[in-house]
Amino acid sequence: MACGFLVLDKPAGMTSRRAVDHVKRLVRPDKTGHAGTLDPLATGVLVVAVGRATRLMACVQAGPKTYRATFLLGRRSETDDTEIPAEVIEAAPDLAEPEIATALEGFVGEIQQVPPAYSAVKVSGRRAYQLARSGQDVELTARTVRIDSIRILGWSTPKLDVEIVCGSGTYIRSIGRDLGNRLGCGAVMSGLVRTRVGPFLLDGATPVESLDPETVSGRMVSSLVAVAELPRQIATPDQLAEIFHGRRVAWSEATPEDGARVVLVDSESQLAAVGEYVADTAQFAPRHVFLDDASLPEK
Repeated sequence: MACGFLVLDKPAGMTSRRAVDHVKRLVRPDKTGHAGTLDPLATGVLVVAVGRATRLMACVQAGPKTYRATFLLGRRSETDDTEIPAEVIEAAPDLAEPEIATALEGFVGEIQQVPPAYSAVKVSGRRAYQLARSGQDVELTARTVRIDSIRILGWSTPKLDVEIVCGSGTYIRSIGRDLGNRLGCGAVMSGLVRTRVGPFLLDGATPVESLDPETVSGRMVSSLVAVAELPRQIATPDQLAEIFHGRRVAWSEATPEDGARVVLVDSESQLAAVGEYVADTAQFAPRHVFLDDASLPEK
């Protein structure tokens, strides 16, 4: 059974669903899951978990994400991007870069953000974009999102290039829309590249079209990468047998806080289990076990 991650470089024009379905056909019967949908307009990192690695998707989703975005100022559209023709409000806004930088500073931190009307957010059981496409008014409530940093990469009116580091659930299109409103000229997103999801980087990512039955196994990244920053301990053969059956084992490494997530690996540094540290008994309590019969030591 396969277990690991495929780090894809999704091309423009392809839906995330289509990219994941391509992987699914290659790894059957193993299950798959992905971290963070990319709009068809966007390119870059799309992480697909295979097999037992799907149990780690929450860890991957919780990691920071980095984007390079291009906004066209002086424009507005119903989708907040250029998937449909944008209305030109001001062909070349006369704005100085320091003025834009000051406006962007207001988006850093935990902020309230309204998703785009054309988004996958559910409203009364239906996707917002389905309602918007049918001509219905879509009113979405603001959600708390985290923006770690926004850096201007280039400004030549009307084109603004930025790098954004943010948490899960952030809509980059909404940042552009709200920036345009703050500057009084409007803005739409014309390009987006995701360069990082947690520990997974665009450098070394695999183009979706290049994956085939001969190459897919060689492109698989170890499950351990997703939890590489957690405290870990090398398990003995007897401990591997215990955690395989869901039982706690002694924790002898540096003592983390009670309830902290910790990792057990085997003698070859392969992920065996993710669990919690129990301070009262100084034990590892398994929560997700990645062993199978074949990986257990022979008696």
